[in-house]
Amino acid sequence: MRGPRSAAPGAEARFHTEMMGLYDRFAALGFRPVLLRRFVLLNGGVAAAKELVFKPGTTGLERLLDAGTPELSMEALMLRPEYLGLFSELELKEATQRLASASRSRSRGRLQAQPTERK
Repeated sequence: MRGPRSAAPGAEARFHTEMMGLYDRFAALGFRPVLLRRFVLLNGGVAAAKELVFKPGTTGLERLLDAGTPELSMEALMLRPEYLGLFSELELKEATQRLASASRSRSRGRLQAQPTERK
């Protein structure tokens, strides 16, 4: 497996700023991920994403899917072209799989949760 590609100058700082911004975006949806924000503050945005992408349930992805805004997720942020060089192929693959599998499982759940007419 190859390591991370080279990233544009300043990409790590911009990614960190955007990771900090996730808290505000989530708060606007009524969800305040205090632990996510603290983890980013203590570890930096890139290091936090590299660790959290392998820990399901830690990034707020499920809440964003429920709100219909998966594009605001940490996983989607990692997959933006300007940040690809900050992450390994394995980390990017995990982010892609999490977005895809969360979307599939949420859509199946919504379909199954449709009310049925009682006779």
